[in-house]
Amino acid sequence: MALIKSISGIRGTIGGQAGEGLTPVDVVKFAAAFGTWVLQTTGINKIIVGRDARLSGEMVNKLVCATLQGLGIDVVDVGLSTTPTVEMVVPEKKAGGGIILTASHNPKQWNALKLLNQNGEFISDVEGKLVLEIAEKESFTFAQVNDLGKYKQTDTALKKHIKAILELPLVDVEAIKAKNFSIVVDAVNSSGGIAVPMLLEALGVRKIEKLYCEPDGNFAHNPEPLPENLREISKIIEKGKFDLGIVVDPDVDRLALVNEDGSMFGEEYTLVAVADYVLKNQKGNTVSNLSSTRALRDVTEKAGGEYYAAAVGEVNVVNMMKEQNAIIGGEGNGGIIYPELHYGRDALVGIALFLTHLAKAGTSMTRLRASYPNYYISKNKIELTPDVDVDKVLHQMQERYAKQPVNTIDGVKIEFDKEWVHLRKSNTEPIIRIYAESDSNATAEHLANKIIADIKEIISEKA
Repeated sequence: MALIKSISGIRGTIGGQAGEGLTPVDVVKFAAAFGTWVLQTTGINKIIVGRDARLSGEMVNKLVCATLQGLGIDVVDVGLSTTPTVEMVVPEKKAGGGIILTASHNPKQWNALKLLNQNGEFISDVEGKLVLEIAEKESFTFAQVNDLGKYKQTDTALKKHIKAILELPLVDVEAIKAKNFSIVVDAVNSSGGIAVPMLLEALGVRKIEKLYCEPDGNFAHNPEPLPENLREISKIIEKGKFDLGIVVDPDVDRLALVNEDGSMFGEEYTLVAVADYVLKNQKGNTVSNLSSTRALRDVTEKAGGEYYAAAVGEVNVVNMMKEQNAIIGGEGNGGIIYPELHYGRDALVGIALFLTHLAKAGTSMTRLRASYPNYYISKNKIELTPDVDVDKVLHQMQERYAKQPVNTIDGVKIEFDKEWVHLRKSNTEPIIRIYAESDSNATAEHLANKIIADIKEIISEKA
């Protein structure tokens, strides 16, 4: 059993003993803490709740909604939904916050409460710590019987989300419709099985092959949209006559694309391609996190804009986007943030912008992908003994490569011309994660191994 309390919410495996897994007791405790924080900080007694389709979703939803009502908070339950949809509903309904019940790409035994502020954005580090403190102290007071909150369900949220996407100036429905795309969709049997086909139909796509689009929570494969988990859709596309494949994670905030020959477009390049289209139509800046591909920087600078790197984490990317007035941003895991719609990762707006881009480019997926700078990221980690001072090791790595451009806003990122390596420590165990990028797999691996050797040398010098 596992239970992880963090500034962004609480997640864990269903069952077990209280405090060790995500049990009903833990759900109630954390929902009460968040509801209390919303009342204290906003004075608004309304919270939006939505969920993905995982097996425990209905149970957790009932616990959360009833707990909030017990605090005197009115609940608007959007039911089976997507993370970006809930993010949009919060400000639209003038709510004090939102709770999304999803463990994102985690397997089906996991669930989580992800927390939104009154702007429909993930709560900050400071705000998260306050919620954790309230939960730890159990400093919440429930309402008297005459003051219990009201409960209301709505099934219009997703339709409004899609309508807002269709109204975006850079989404060209007619161009998409004219291409008569044939598309395979893998929604891993979660709420994307409802949302993605609904969006595609609204965009005029008539040939939709549905793979795992039954939102029953029985994930047919590992729900993280990585190449090793997408072999089935790849084979279907390879054997058939399809233009592309679309894959989303359970809560539809990550977008992966499959080429017409069954090869992967590359999660890192989802944002690159969408940003390329946006930048072709509007000059501006972009943001991604430090561990994302350099290709976004290349595309941005080519278009006359400026690229900025943020610390890893959606809330950090959003803050940097606001600071730098970025017109597009996101993360290399297929997360697209398009502020003209809202400040949150949104696979649905990503699909609409990408299909417009593909339609207007008048080319195939493989040729479009080949038009972008080609980089490869090697992802590694080095496990250390508990006695190793990880912060000191990172500081020494910074000093060792002081002659190179170094970024320390999130661990240590060292740049070597168009190559880079990013070192980040784990917050829960003595591990340093090492991401390296170059224009070939072999070079990226070599760079990562060189850095790992440096770390081991530093540690051995202290022994």
